[in-house]
Order: sequence, then structure tokens, then C-alpha cells
Amino acid sequence: MAECVFCRIAAGTLPASIVHRDDDVVAFMDIAPIQPGHVLVASAAHVENLYGLDPALAGALFRTAARVATALKRALGADGVTVLQANERAGGQVVMHIHLHVIPRRAGDGLGFSWPATQPPRAELDRLASVIRHGLAGV
Repeated sequence: MAECVFCRIAAGTLPASIVHRDDDVVAFMDIAPIQPGHVLVASAAHVENLYGLDPALAGALFRTAARVATALKRALGADGVTVLQANERAGGQVVMHIHLHVIPRRAGDGLGFSWPATQPPRAELDRLASVIRHGLAGV
């Protein structure tokens, strides 16, 4: 897709600070990082989000993310790494091209990923598990 910024980066027609590139995946520095070393790992081909991802490409994305995480730990001395992937606007996706954020973390860096945890009764968890299992049957 000519108008997709990540497709243009993958094609080499838009400048980016490339960390890794192969036939399936491109990894590059985020231009608006939340931490120094914040890397994006995106599919080379245009896939909008997780729902359209085939298993082989999903594997390639996550293998690359794991390698980048290990490199961040070794090369930058990160205390930890957060990997984040969002889908659709309601899920926090901004660029509509599948990508993972690989973010080096430092103890006390002030970043937080928190949500209001609940403790539903087991019966509700069992009910939701049944609904989701039924949904998996068609996938």
C-alpha cells in the first residue's frame, strides 16, 4: 500500500533507522520512542492487524521481536523489555499495519502498564472460556 508508512519503510522508499530486515519482517527505531532503544518490528507485507496474520508470518514477527529483545538486553544493558502489540483504534493501534513495540526498560524508569484488575467469580471465567472456545471453532 503506497500510502502506508510502514509499507514505505519496508520497501525502502521512506528513510528509517533499520535494525533488521529480511523477506518477511523489518525492524526499525521508533521515531517517537518512549525509551531510548524503542524498536518497532513490522511485517514487510501489508497486514493491517493481528486478525489477518497467517501463522508463518506471526512466527517471523515474534522470532524477530525475541531477537531484538535479547539484543536490547545485551547491547543496551536493559533491565527488562516490554513487548506491546495493539489492534484497532479501540485497542490503541495508531498505524494500521501489524507491528510490535519492543521497548527496553530500566528499573524505576517511570513507565507503567497498568489496568484495573478485577476478580470475577470462577463461574464467570468458565462462562467466558466457553464462549471463547466456541469462537475458536470458527478460526
